[in-house]
Amino acid sequence: MNGMASTVPDEEVLLLDRLRRHEDAACEELVRTQGGRLLAVARRMLRNDEDARDVVQEGFISAFRAIPNFNGQCRLSTWLHRIVVNAALMKIRTRTRKPEESIDDLLPRYLEDGHHADPTSDWGAPANELLEQQQVRAQVRAGIDRLPESYRTVLLMRDIEEMDTSETARLLGITPNTVKIRLHRARQALAKILEPTMRPMA
Repeated sequence: MNGMASTVPDEEVLLLDRLRRHEDAACEELVRTQGGRLLAVARRMLRNDEDARDVVQEGFISAFRAIPNFNGQCRLSTWLHRIVVNAALMKIRTRTRKPEESIDDLLPRYLEDGHHADPTSDWGAPANELLEQQQVRAQVRAGIDRLPESYRTVLLMRDIEEMDTSETARLLGITPNTVKIRLHRARQALAKILEPTMRPMA
């Protein structure tokens, strides 16, 4: 038995064996098949092509070094995804620290009686579902980019990268409750930003 999870395809088991033997062709295959998807992940998180390319390159280097210790309990693609997300978070932390931006101006306003001060729609789809709708994809991405970084990162990790609350909290060094609060506020702000786009045409 090689210890690989039963859900891992045979071709991936073979690729992993080749990677452990340090075959150049296997390394090239991994970069070719996974590089584009990982670059998209890094770009979403960093909003900078050069930084994204650096992070993906660092991720592959880390992965090739760690291959002998990879236990095969998850897909190679899942493992690489986590490595790149970690590298992107490290890049975010090393950027010049700025005072955290307030998200308050992006949130819906309420009247004293608790009703919305501005017209609102009742849509509340997670960001990943909105991104599946091609006609609004660009607006959703632009809306996410307008969020303050601490809220944008949580939204991306939970809604787009589909990490759970505890993993997001661990990677960001914050409490699960803080993750939940930031995610809720980020979704509210994104809804308000996208309100003109999502409002039905007259």
